[in-house]
Amino acid sequence: MKAAGRAGGQVREFLNRAVKAVDGLAESFGASIEEGHLELAGKYRASLAVLDRDARDSLATIELVLAQPVISSQLIDNLNASIHLRALLTDMFLIREIIGKQHPVVKPQE
Repeated sequence: MKAAGRAGGQVREFLNRAVKAVDGLAESFGASIEEGHLELAGKYRASLAVLDRDARDSLATIELVLAQPVISSQLIDNLNASIHLRALLTDMFLIREIIGKQHPVVKPQE
């Protein structure tokens, strides 16, 4: 029973970390747009509404799971399958790919 309790605590810890990471994501992206003077900044700003909506929907879903007294593996499977989380992840991958093309990371020489 201790292992199950510890695992449940870890799941809650990870979900709480996810909440912290997702909260303010659109604002952070907006600040990056302004600081980076990215080309087509208007298009980026237009996508902020989509990112913000997907982030808020994901937060609501994660918080619903966190509100449960017991978080089962089936509940986590359903959370992982949530269209809200999938949309947010897709937004983030898309943004990372686009920004990475405009501002590639310079790798140190070996």
